[in-house]
Amino acid sequence: MASVTRPLSVRIDKKEFPSVGERPSNHVLENISFDVDPGSFVIITGPSGGGKSTMLNIIAGLDDDYDGQVEFGSQGPNIAFVFQSPRLLPWRTVYENIALALPPDDPRLANIPELLKRVGLTEAANAYPEMISLGMQRRVALARAFVLEPDILLMDEPFVSLDDPTAYALRELLVELWSRRPTTVLFVTHDRAEAVMLGTRILRLSAGPATIAEDVPVQLSVADRGDREKVRAEQRRIFGEA
Repeated sequence: MASVTRPLSVRIDKKEFPSVGERPSNHVLENISFDVDPGSFVIITGPSGGGKSTMLNIIAGLDDDYDGQVEFGSQGPNIAFVFQSPRLLPWRTVYENIALALPPDDPRLANIPELLKRVGLTEAANAYPEMISLGMQRRVALARAFVLEPDILLMDEPFVSLDDPTAYALRELLVELWSRRPTTVLFVTHDRAEAVMLGTRILRLSAGPATIAEDVPVQLSVADRGDREKVRAEQRRIFGEA
């Protein structure tokens, strides 16, 4: 298993989507450059349509049509990606959707029962996605990502469209999972409270073509992240509001 011991280094000099028909080309990203230390939880925020998801796709290797370079701290790091949609296969059970991330003989399959317990889905292990709520489906997606024991975890607004109590519970769950097995996380969100509760560092992108307008550390311990008042105070410090 690869282990990232040096920083992830991201340099995107230019990312442009070409013109299609009468639609002009779209210059999305420009002069993006940052390093991420192993075990960091980096929030990426900024205007809608500003290239945040495009940046994650480039880091994941899903988009190689750009000027620049992404360098990892090891050869062939283990990368997991959690999208806005849980992307569960409807004909597979909760357990099977999690197991699908691994080869049939992978020893990490033995970790699934414990992960199901951690995310509160033991009783739903044999249920199909249509039988469980959206919040539970997102917990399945989290378990599927963590069963990979990733070196790098990319998350693109994974809790969007959920009601506040469900989203808050999932943030708490993510902090717990991450604190038990620290991995390098890059997390896209528009939610400033979510950014402060989860992140160790916040990268704010400018309007397009996006560049890094601000790079701010979050001054909260893991324990503080469960304290709403401390989260709000840190939100005021960083964003000037709560």
